[in-house]
Amino acid sequence: MDHLKVGRVGLVVATASALLVGCMPWQSEPEEKDTKITAAAKASAAAAQQAALLKTKLANAAKVKANELGQIPVLMYHRVVEKPTTQDDRTPKQFREELERLAQEGYVPVTAAEYVTGRIDIPAGRHPVVITFDDSSPSQFDLDGVGTPKPQTAVAILQEVAQRHPGFRPVATFYVTRDMFGKATPEEQAQMLTWLRDKGFDIGNHTRDHQNLRGKPKEQVATEIAAGHRLITQLINTKPVTLALPYGNQPNTKEWGLKGTSGDVSYDYGGVFLAGYTPALSPFSKKFDPLGIPRIRSMDKKGDCARFCSVAWLDWLKMNSDERYTSDGDVKTVAYPKFKTPFMAKRYTDRSLAY
Repeated sequence: MDHLKVGRVGLVVATASALLVGCMPWQSEPEEKDTKITAAAKASAAAAQQAALLKTKLANAAKVKANELGQIPVLMYHRVVEKPTTQDDRTPKQFREELERLAQEGYVPVTAAEYVTGRIDIPAGRHPVVITFDDSSPSQFDLDGVGTPKPQTAVAILQEVAQRHPGFRPVATFYVTRDMFGKATPEEQAQMLTWLRDKGFDIGNHTRDHQNLRGKPKEQVATEIAAGHRLITQLINTKPVTLALPYGNQPNTKEWGLKGTSGDVSYDYGGVFLAGYTPALSPFSKKFDPLGIPRIRSMDKKGDCARFCSVAWLDWLKMNSDERYTSDGDVKTVAYPKFKTPFMAKRYTDRSLAY
């Protein structure tokens, strides 16, 4: 009887164990369903969050009338002196007044390198302006004995205006030649370029000797540009991103200004700038041409400048505000009214924000 009891007990235990094992798959199924439901819920929540974020971005872009396919003034300066002797000179008073106007009308300076590479990181509702200086004149930049820009130089004036107008970035692009702000030794020249670079300024190539490139053979064009490139990189070991053509004259083949090799120097620029004429196109526009970016000469409305210099063009952009570049405040997106979609460059479509 005892053996029988033990056998029955064993049978019962074995049966129960079998039933338990048989039930285990059925018990894990709800857990798998719960996991799938949780994953689906998370995905749905993430999608809803992204949709809400996109809706907010579109609303914000529309609110400020963002147009990142609009035109950008690239202003060209040379000397800033009390007694101008050429049509390219501006007095410190004239330069200061133009900067004040830019600040008051919502412009924010960006460098030429930032412009051509599409890194236009400015607040929503504001407009980029590219301030450029040619020929590295001492009137543009010089330092006193303690490393401070000398009064009445262009850099000092730019910093003064920026202090009075928070958000107005004190940056610009200097297209340097061997004159190098009047400094004779490599040490002095390196000091000047290092200071500018460390303060956020941009150093661009203007060729070493400022020779007209029009009509010259390919090898000579490359030699002139490479010499300017080498001049900069040997002083600060920072490669220029853009070139400003001497006299605004393009070589016989425009591509030679953008890319080339001479000796041990190769250059491959993001943009080549001309000497004047009109506002520039947005870098996100399909019509943007890095081979010949126009600049605007700084000058009052008189003579030829009644239509084609800085005061005239700034007046035009103010009256035609829908034509100028207006930021949405997000450097990761390219915002514009939906009807302008045909003008969007395909390579930037992943950043497109059409409202």
